[in-house]
Amino acid sequence: MSQHYQLRYASHPKDVKQYDTKRLREEFAITSFMKQGEINMVYSLFDRYIAGGAVPMSQPLTLRTIDPLKANYFLERRELGIINVGAAGSVSVDGKVYPLKYKEALYVGRGNKEVIFTSNDAHQPAKFYFNSAPAHTAYPNKLVTLEDAEIVHLGALDTSNDRQINKLLVNSVVQTCQLQMGMTELKPGSVWNTMPAHVHNRRMEVYFYFEVPEGQSICHLMGEPQETRHIWLQNEEAVISPSWSIHAAAGTSNYIFIWGMAGENLDYGDMDGVAIPDLR
Repeated sequence: MSQHYQLRYASHPKDVKQYDTKRLREEFAITSFMKQGEINMVYSLFDRYIAGGAVPMSQPLTLRTIDPLKANYFLERRELGIINVGAAGSVSVDGKVYPLKYKEALYVGRGNKEVIFTSNDAHQPAKFYFNSAPAHTAYPNKLVTLEDAEIVHLGALDTSNDRQINKLLVNSVVQTCQLQMGMTELKPGSVWNTMPAHVHNRRMEVYFYFEVPEGQSICHLMGEPQETRHIWLQNEEAVISPSWSIHAAAGTSNYIFIWGMAGENLDYGDMDGVAIPDLR
């Protein structure tokens, strides 16, 4: 089995203003991590957040601890959120098997020692995207389907941002310590997400883009509202969004993205809005 990780340090917004494209991508873009037969992850020191992917083929993949955690097992002091963005598979947590179909989620609480990812069919593998954050207590594991999700419709086709937000791992659906995850689907003809933009200094966030058609791309916007920067991303790539940064994007086609966040509170609506004309 193959498992790899990268460590990313936190960055001050004054420093980020000086980054060129290469440095910006090195610090914030998460690419080439959905690899067949591997577990790959990035451990960000922004809120000690982990984002990763597991793509089991003929053999299951077991999530192991990584050295920076200084833990006996991965979830010794952490909680975990998983969303399947591939074909059908399952996740075994300390011997209990949770089947996960496309777009279904699983919350795994602190203290679970063994997490195993499996694909039902190696020729059509499951793709497990996962996020993890420090946890102060243990909450029960819970499988969450789209039928369980809290669904919100926002935007309009006239402003190119008609979208459905599926809140999967949020406190109105499942009890967590600080981790929250959900999935936003852009309707055909719409390309803008999270617009008008906002920041929330109480939480950091990671965006994972998928179902981006071949030959199309995502232009992700980040940075302070008056000092924005952009990063071009492809299908099944992600980006780290510090608490001081906006996080919005436009694609050359419609797409789906998973948002995950952690920080000081679980209030999804706790954000500081930025009017569109005020962005620079």
